[in-house]
Amino acid sequence: MVKPKKTILLTATAVLLAFPLAQAQGMNHSSMHMSDMSSMDLSGMKKLQGKAFDRAFMSAMIPHHQAAVDMAKVVLPVSKDATVKTWANAVIKDQNREINQMSAWLKANGGTDANMAKMMSGSMQGMASMVKSSKTPDVAFVQGMIPHHASAVDMANLALQQGSDQTVLKLARDIVKAQAQEMYDYRQWLKKRGL
Repeated sequence: MVKPKKTILLTATAVLLAFPLAQAQGMNHSSMHMSDMSSMDLSGMKKLQGKAFDRAFMSAMIPHHQAAVDMAKVVLPVSKDATVKTWANAVIKDQNREINQMSAWLKANGGTDANMAKMMSGSMQGMASMVKSSKTPDVAFVQGMIPHHASAVDMANLALQQGSDQTVLKLARDIVKAQAQEMYDYRQWLKKRGL
């Protein structure tokens, strides 16, 4: 059965609202930086409209996606869980494809918004090292991907409201659909482990 688009957005919102409780119960204090990500400050983007918004969104989403790819590359060689390996490979494949798409779009539409890219790169620091330093890298990866995806869904929802370019709108919709489902799957995986 295909879910209506409204339901998908509501599901994503429900996941975001449920996240702080899960974070308080499941994440260790060494990953407090991740909690900052789930409440990312989007006020700068909210002030933009039209092509300026579209460029800012694409410019921010590239380093955001790259951080997930880096984290997936760190967990793959040490993962002991087939499901986590499947997820990590999917993150690398899907987000690299979207990075290439966004890079091509930016090249054709005025180039990268350097300030937005730099701000996002700075806020993504430490994600891969969080997995690398964990005694349970599979758990660290899954717990880290939840707030990471939540912040991507936040940005994508904003793009669905304020974006003007068809490519931006479609990418934002695809991010919401895919990453809300992945957050749900991650939560179920953690729940089965009592986390």
